[in-house]
Amino acid sequence: MDEPVLTWGTPQAERADAARNRQHLLATAREMLAEYGSDKLTMDGLAERAGLGKGTVFRRFGTRAGIFAALLDDDEQAFQHEVLAGAPPLGPGAAPLDRLIAYGRARTTFMTEHRDIARASLDGHQLIPAGTQSPLTRTHIRMLLGLMELGDSDLDMLALQLTAALDGPALLYLSSSELDGANPCMTERIARSWQNLVQRVCRR
Repeated sequence: MDEPVLTWGTPQAERADAARNRQHLLATAREMLAEYGSDKLTMDGLAERAGLGKGTVFRRFGTRAGIFAALLDDDEQAFQHEVLAGAPPLGPGAAPLDRLIAYGRARTTFMTEHRDIARASLDGHQLIPAGTQSPLTRTHIRMLLGLMELGDSDLDMLALQLTAALDGPALLYLSSSELDGANPCMTERIARSWQNLVQRVCRR
């Protein structure tokens, strides 16, 4: 069966100088994260380190949480590209179940590696952590489920439940100490559990 072609929209056009400033600010923010950690990254500090005015930083990100949201979105774009156009089984060309397993494994790694950025992207208004309602995850899972012969299953609700099972644990239920280098097996345990789950759910 031919797979539907998924697209995630065209990024909003930016002026050349605005695009350069955005990339410069994101690169500088990543340098500061690597050196000092997320707790030390501030709007004023980023402006000073980047050599740009505070007004430029505030217009670009709005709040400190906006810096982390932009970092997360930037990495999400790269992740989405691998899903849409990368090598199988994560990218097109593999059986739907194999792609679903591969997606869960890759997403688990992504969410674990980005958990601090995702948590810092909260500005107090969101009811749930960033990432747990990723449009990519839910749409992609729904598309793959639709390519399988799952009888009269409610695929929309099944996709919603699998999204929660996949994107939620690294942000909602596990502490940083459970996910850091002291417990390197946790990411693999989550990924293996995802594989076991979808194999049972999608069993014909």
